[in-house]
Formats: sequence, C-alpha cells, structure tokens
Amino acid sequence: MTVLILTSEEDVTADMVVARLHETGTPVMRLDPADLPGKAVLSADFAHGDFDGHLSVNGHVLSMGGLRSVWVRRPGEPAAHASHPSPWLTAETRQALYGMLYSAATRWMNHPRNADQARLKPWQLRVAHLSGFAVPPTVFTTAPRVAQQFAREHGDVVVKSASGPPPGEPGLALPTTLIGPDADFSGVAAGPALLQRYIAKRADIRLTCVGTRLFAARKTAEPGQVDGRYGDTGHSWEPVPVPDRIGKSAHEYVRLAGLAYAAFDFAEDEDGIWWFLECNQSGQFGFVELETGQPVSEAVAQWLAQRGPDRRTPESRR
Repeated sequence: MTVLILTSEEDVTADMVVARLHETGTPVMRLDPADLPGKAVLSADFAHGDFDGHLSVNGHVLSMGGLRSVWVRRPGEPAAHASHPSPWLTAETRQALYGMLYSAATRWMNHPRNADQARLKPWQLRVAHLSGFAVPPTVFTTAPRVAQQFAREHGDVVVKSASGPPPGEPGLALPTTLIGPDADFSGVAAGPALLQRYIAKRADIRLTCVGTRLFAARKTAEPGQVDGRYGDTGHSWEPVPVPDRIGKSAHEYVRLAGLAYAAFDFAEDEDGIWWFLECNQSGQFGFVELETGQPVSEAVAQWLAQRGPDRRTPESRR
C-alpha cells in the first residue's frame, strides 16, 4: 500500500515526511499535478462493473487499489508544465486526476473539497467562533464608510489580505498593515478588505494539528509587531503546552472542517489569551520542527501510513 503525496518538486516540508516514511519502509509516490501529462501518466477505466486506475511516475506504477492515503501538500496547477499548457488542458487534467483519486477508497490529508472551503477566511472565523476560540472583531467590506466606522469603534486596526500574499508581482496588493481611525479608507472600494481589531500581543503561537495530535510553539513578539511571519524578533520558537480549552476547540474546529491536518495561528495578549487569527489547512511546519524539535513530520508520516481507508465522504465529517 502506497502513500501518494501531491506537491511541487521544491517542497522541503514534504521531504521531511518522505524521509520518515522511508524509515518505516512505507512505499511513497510523489507527484506534482503540474507534470501531468508529460512526466506522469494516468489511466482509469470502469469496466465489468468495477473501477481501476493507475498512475505512473518515473517508472513507478501505483494502482488505485494499492493507494493507502493521499497527502495534498502544495500541488501545482494540473498541466502547468505541459508542452502546450492551456486553461482547457488544465481543466481536463484536473477532471482526470482528481476524478480518479476521488473514486478510490482512501484517506485524505486533506480532502480537496474540504480544503477549498477551509481556505475561506470569513468561513474560518465563523467556525473558530463555533469551536470556542477567542476571535477578534473583524469586518470584510468594499464600503469605505463601513471600514471607517469599524476603525472608529475599535481604534487601531489591522488591514490585510484574506487570501494571503498574491503570486508574482501584481499591480494591486494589500500588505498587512496597522492603521488608525483617521486613515483614508477610500481605497477599500477597489477590492474587498479585511479589517481586524489590533491585538497587542506578547507572542505568536503556532498550533499544528495532525489527526488527534497537537503541537504548540511560541515565539516572543516585539512591541507593536503586527505580522509575526516577517522580521527578526531576536527570539526563537519554543514548545509550549496546549491549554485544555484550546485543545478542545482545536479538535472541534478540525471536526467541523473535516480536516486531518491544520496549522493554527494565534496572537497571545498580555492576559495570556490566545486570539484566533487564521487556520491554514496546508501550512508549513518544517520551521517549527527544526527550532523546537517537535516530531510533526513523524506524526504526519504515521497518519499517512495508517492502514484502513477513511471511507466517509467529506460531507459526513461535518
């Protein structure tokens, strides 16, 4: 039984898990959907009342009947590396690849249908609230008046992108920025803006959930720091215990979202409250593992190597 990892060639985080799987003798196939068609070959057929499918990568053939689990890490766009790429070819390749994989009885980390929903920031905040997390007041708007009113009500606010950093060098982008109530909000009309009450934090928290296992890491923040992903604070990530309340909320969140893996980001304030900022369904964990020694890659490998497919549909997990 083989673990299939869908990711790009340059993915150090995936490399860590592949090494762990090799240590246990678990067969692994690594595929970037961008290499299909071309470096990879697929075939699926429905005949004689049964389904069969195969993937071939570098001479390694994987039958859908021998598929143990699928880890959707950082896959490229299907057919992006084809000799003549096109939107039509991408759509056709996506239909063939994911249609075949969806037809197999296997376990997903994470199922693409659930992952697509889990990326939506407004939905994340709603689920975080339902799960019991502390969520800062937030507004998504294209109305300058609404943005101005929100800032006047909450004072300093953070404005940021809901979908994350844009690829390439776009003409219009929205960096994470701390602004006051007297700012000019007219630019909000150009595109949806996410405004959130500023949390004066003493630390950033990264909580990684792998199945039922939780790994929390903490990094002390500099005074006035807005985005913990950028800038050197002079502090390193350190492992910390997961408070019982946070652990219960994290398990409830992934249950509601139908996720097997999730990376939560929190801002810890001066009172020790962990404020939910976001949940990345395919977030990096390599930097945390390297600094803290927490065995996240081992936990991911163990989950992927488990026998017994998860036959539940995404809808039944919610």
